[in-house]
Amino acid sequence: MLAAALAIALASPLHAAGPAAPPATPAATGAAAAAEPGAVVPGAADIVVHTLGNGMKIVIWPDHDIPNVAMYTWYRVGGRNEYPGITGMAHYFEHMMFNGTKTRAPGEFDRTMEAAGGANNAYTSNDVTVYQDWFPRSALETIFELEGDRMANLDFDPEVVESERGVVYSERRTRVDDDGFGTLIEQMQATAFVAHPYQFPVIGWPSDIENWKLEDLRDFYRTYYAPNNATMFVVGDVTPEEIIALAEKYIAPIPAQAPPEPITTVEPAQAGERRIVVRKEGIQAPLLAMAWHAPAATEDDWLALQVLLGLLGDGDSSRLHQRLVERDAIAVATGSDLDRGFDPGLGWVYAILPPGGDPAAVERAVDEEIARIASEGPTAAELEKARKAARAGFWRGMQTISGKAQALGSYETFHGDWRKLFEAPAQFDAITAEDVKRVAARVLVADNRTLGTLVPTAEE
Repeated sequence: MLAAALAIALASPLHAAGPAAPPATPAATGAAAAAEPGAVVPGAADIVVHTLGNGMKIVIWPDHDIPNVAMYTWYRVGGRNEYPGITGMAHYFEHMMFNGTKTRAPGEFDRTMEAAGGANNAYTSNDVTVYQDWFPRSALETIFELEGDRMANLDFDPEVVESERGVVYSERRTRVDDDGFGTLIEQMQATAFVAHPYQFPVIGWPSDIENWKLEDLRDFYRTYYAPNNATMFVVGDVTPEEIIALAEKYIAPIPAQAPPEPITTVEPAQAGERRIVVRKEGIQAPLLAMAWHAPAATEDDWLALQVLLGLLGDGDSSRLHQRLVERDAIAVATGSDLDRGFDPGLGWVYAILPPGGDPAAVERAVDEEIARIASEGPTAAELEKARKAARAGFWRGMQTISGKAQALGSYETFHGDWRKLFEAPAQFDAITAEDVKRVAARVLVADNRTLGTLVPTAEE
């Protein structure tokens, strides 16, 4: 997805790189989950929610098709929770959480999991850090022990801290400093937002990476890696009873912490188009990107905007591909994306030009296509295609335990309730041509836009 590059929301390669309310009973929460509309998905009625005494919620979806399990732990911490001086720290912890605890040496987390037949990964975005474990059900207790240990006992050995600082800095050079697309998008984020912390790169500014203090790292871990700041999703060949028992054994004893300070900054409405030009050596062709301030994931127009941007830039049949690539031959690729976050983010379209291409010509063509869809709306065929693509994406996600865990986490975290996942097909079907037309005319306007151009320069 473009989102990972846009926010530098780094889905890292396998990193081989006051008292809470009493726990809910499985019977009560399972019964609630069985209500419509979740019943349209096989097995959705069996979902159970359990909340530990320390405030950590666990969502359990039994799926006995294969003897495997996906465990996704979502921590509500990302670039949004940072400020000048500590930018990039959330992403840094994505690395540090695999690098030893008070009881385990660096690398032992991976070795133990792999010996039990499991694998793992993690990613960081503007809003969350997500740890993903996949393993056979025979490793259930081992994985719970590992996750509880690193939530409670992360070690801050100075040598490891400095080693991972170097790894993150190297990753920044590869993904941003030495990458034209990454450089442009980072500069556009910093330009589009003047107040909200979405302006900061998730991977961090270079001077901040170089200067994080050990006490800042400890405070960040204590605040954001508390059980009351996380939600766990367990999908696979499990029973709710065994998951609850393991969670009570390995995670419930970890004390809750004071909730993180809320993010109260609201980005002011943009009052005019912003433009940037990035000149960079070592790239072969220009790149043009446009970003508009967009609704938050919980707002009504978010879904209509997702459909609109898909019609513009998703796939070879999209309007921008057909116009810029197939008809006018002024671009070699196009794309689009929409941020999904706690606060209003950005909607994007972009075009990769051929060497020597004309960004002004591409800009004019994109503006013409946007104006056309804002005045005429999508065709019936385009809208039905978008609906079918959305339904297909939904059902593909429901085919795997990993897809289910990711989807549950996304809806629980960004839309406020995992049950809303099962409303998605009907919501896509309810989007009308007038909705798309209205959102295009309201959101995709020049005064709400940041336009960025990447221009190759000759090496001296």
